[in-house]
Amino acid sequence: MKYPDPLPLPHTNSPLNATVELPGSKSLTNRVLLLAALADGTSRFDNVLIADDTRLMVQALRSLGVSVQCDEINGKAIVQGCSGLWPNDEAVLDAGHAGTVARFITAACCIGRGQFRIDGSPRMRERPLRPLIGALRELGAYVNCEGEEGHLPLAIAGRGLRGKTVTIPGVISSQFISALLLVAPLAQGDVLMSLEEPPPSKPYIGLTLKAMEAFGVGVAEHDMQKFIVPAPQAYRATKMAIEPDASAASYFWGAAALAGGRVEVRGLSKASWQGDVGFAAVLGEMGCDVEFMDDAIAVTGPEDGKLRGVDVDLEAMPDVAQTLAVIAAFADGPTVMRNVGNLRVKETDRLTAVVNELGKMNVAATVEDERDLHVIPPSDGAVHAACIATYNDHRMAMSFTLASIRLENMEIEDPQCVSKTLPDFFDRWQRLWSSK
Repeated sequence: MKYPDPLPLPHTNSPLNATVELPGSKSLTNRVLLLAALADGTSRFDNVLIADDTRLMVQALRSLGVSVQCDEINGKAIVQGCSGLWPNDEAVLDAGHAGTVARFITAACCIGRGQFRIDGSPRMRERPLRPLIGALRELGAYVNCEGEEGHLPLAIAGRGLRGKTVTIPGVISSQFISALLLVAPLAQGDVLMSLEEPPPSKPYIGLTLKAMEAFGVGVAEHDMQKFIVPAPQAYRATKMAIEPDASAASYFWGAAALAGGRVEVRGLSKASWQGDVGFAAVLGEMGCDVEFMDDAIAVTGPEDGKLRGVDVDLEAMPDVAQTLAVIAAFADGPTVMRNVGNLRVKETDRLTAVVNELGKMNVAATVEDERDLHVIPPSDGAVHAACIATYNDHRMAMSFTLASIRLENMEIEDPQCVSKTLPDFFDRWQRLWSSK
């Protein structure tokens, strides 16, 4: 969808009464597409996310010779698995701006036989891969960094992975661990992974483990720092409806918090595989009413419109930090988001980006100890509208859209960047109020 740049945001502050149905989780979609490609047999999926990141995964798998059929209108996919052996022994792969594609496909190419080259966008070239590359080399992979060591572009000579004990230092992305877990069952012998320190974003590793279990593979795991993966194992094809994206749900729950009224997101519950459903409980701490149902989570904003600042650890759900930062700008009192230092190595340096853009709105924000984000609303409540730079980061665009509930004349630069994970976000945003 094409939007004007910058995009003027309508000031929509009337109370809500909306039910939202969202496409599948990006994180889960890209995991199951890869696992289906590696599996024996044909897998079928409903509620697949169709967006830039998932299209990049589909294209990478097709370049490796896998048959992937996508019904983009109905959100369905059919994947013919290759039983752990890529049909093509040569491929040039583009990860674009997608961290999951860069990390997961790098590991996956190492189990095949052939010559593979992986590159990505200028920002993806900046994002780190060193711990993943080091672990893959320990497992017998040949991975050559064509530019700066530990970064894309990569040349990989696929020759399989051997069983081994691997010690991984200084993990700054859970995707490194997920990438290794996804391919470890296809190694020639058992893989033992030992992390020198606890990883960030543990729920995303849990998401990986659950996805693997859905394809019939078991992993012994201890304290999220030691993983024992019996190998060789074989993934088996499966059928699955993919959970709605909980990170995307945060914007719609946040709308209820700022506008008042109630927003229900279908298909999510406390039993969700995704850690970001915990964001609803954070809104509860801020003064919202939260309902956890069997197949939905609803948030109702406070009747008086007043939200409390909170002190919350977001290490398990860093992708909602920007959403919370914008909501916190309108709260009574400061908000502290702890353990979000890994936001510096996302699609942009999200900590700097949030501080800069909140500053335009007359909201003080600082980063303490390189890991804690503090948001301090102006004492007189005078938050200003601004034209928000998005840094080619979809979450900057979607999170700062929430400010238009309380402020007139908000604008979003490069609104097209939402195509990374939710291409029709702005249309869905408008429908929140039209659906009442």
